[in-house]
Amino acid sequence: MSSVVDVCNLALSHIGDEATVTSISPPEGSPQAGHCARFYPMARNALLTKYTWSFATRRVDLALLTLTPPVGWLYAYSLPNGCLKPLCVLAPEDASEAFFMSMIGRDTADLFPAGHPDNNHQQFVIEADSTGALVLYTNIENAILVYIHETSDTTRWTPLAILALARLLASYLAGPIIKGTEGMAVAKGQLQAFMAAEYPQATSDDGQRRQQNVYADVVASSVSARL
Repeated sequence: MSSVVDVCNLALSHIGDEATVTSISPPEGSPQAGHCARFYPMARNALLTKYTWSFATRRVDLALLTLTPPVGWLYAYSLPNGCLKPLCVLAPEDASEAFFMSMIGRDTADLFPAGHPDNNHQQFVIEADSTGALVLYTNIENAILVYIHETSDTTRWTPLAILALARLLASYLAGPIIKGTEGMAVAKGQLQAFMAAEYPQATSDDGQRRQQNVYADVVASSVSARL
């Protein structure tokens, strides 16, 4: 499986840079490694939060906090570690498998468009408390959160999602490495390639991986003849 360094080197190759980095955490010392260390987390999290990837979408029973919620809210919950983007809050009776699966495999911006609230989708708000910690407020008891997790382990990513990440990272690296108007042009071209090719292919592949196996209940004729 591809490592973070593999992703960075593929991104560098996309912009025509012949350098090969060996470490970005900590950066090995080359300018390319320094830029990768800076921009890789940005590209990774931007891609993760753009789509409900099967390997990054999670649900969890929220942990209730003892603090008093603001007026208008009944319950306060802590956010799970690694929560990049909360998607929706569900009551236990609404958290069906069918509803959860209907959320995965969609651009996050399209999940709950304005004016079209889902019947299962409960209102919530996220604010920082006095210590700066993020708190989720809702009126749902025993709330369940569906969210995008900061999946930093690239071995959990699908191969085409890795390719999409490398292309998006290339669009971030082109400016500081190539510089000037040429760097801007290369960055634009890499972003266009990401949107036109790698991203659609990665999301389509991710969706196909979740489809029900239509052959799961099929019995071979040679076996059925003996039943």
